[in-house]
Amino acid sequence: MTDAALTTTRRFLHGAAELLLAGPQWRTSKRITLTVVDGGFATITLPEVRVESDELLTSSARVPLNGRTYADVGAQAGLEAAAPTDIYHDGSGVGPDEVITMDTAALGRLLSAFAEADRALRDFAPDLTPVLWPEHFDVAISLDQVNYGVSPGDGYLAEPYAYVGPFEPRQGEFFNAPFGAARPVSDLGGAEAIAEFFRTGRSLLS
Repeated sequence: MTDAALTTTRRFLHGAAELLLAGPQWRTSKRITLTVVDGGFATITLPEVRVESDELLTSSARVPLNGRTYADVGAQAGLEAAAPTDIYHDGSGVGPDEVITMDTAALGRLLSAFAEADRALRDFAPDLTPVLWPEHFDVAISLDQVNYGVSPGDGYLAEPYAYVGPFEPRQGEFFNAPFGAARPVSDLGGAEAIAEFFRTGRSLLS
């Protein structure tokens, strides 16, 4: 699997989160936050929509994503394929008429990283609920002015990585990134190790 396959697949998966889940949820329920579920991610309120592997699921439809435009997928699922408006300025940059192209291996790796992130965050901070944010497309929580989460990759690092991001910059060997600390998920090796990374960060910041 190449970085290019990861980057392309991440972009189109991010587009699905924005255009097919967060956008319809915002227009219906004024919420943009999403949640990790088995096999993918989902809205937290109406309309009930989820991405499961390479398909979009609603209460009445199961629509393949690959090789179709977001507009076509939305039409078949009874949704308007459009991102939330006037809510945030970042995002995937994907348009509704783009054809979704996702590599199977890359998709599996990205969704696995989300699942590990959700488990790690619930273990690390059981009183908080992890959120999948559609603008940055990361799974995260905020605790005592520190962001803890997992990104599927971005301009900083092409592959999925866990991070500890204090609101105020910190110095030290642990803090190896401009925004705090980051470790590739592939180096950490699973949810338990990711949770331990979060605990180490919290101990250094307390």
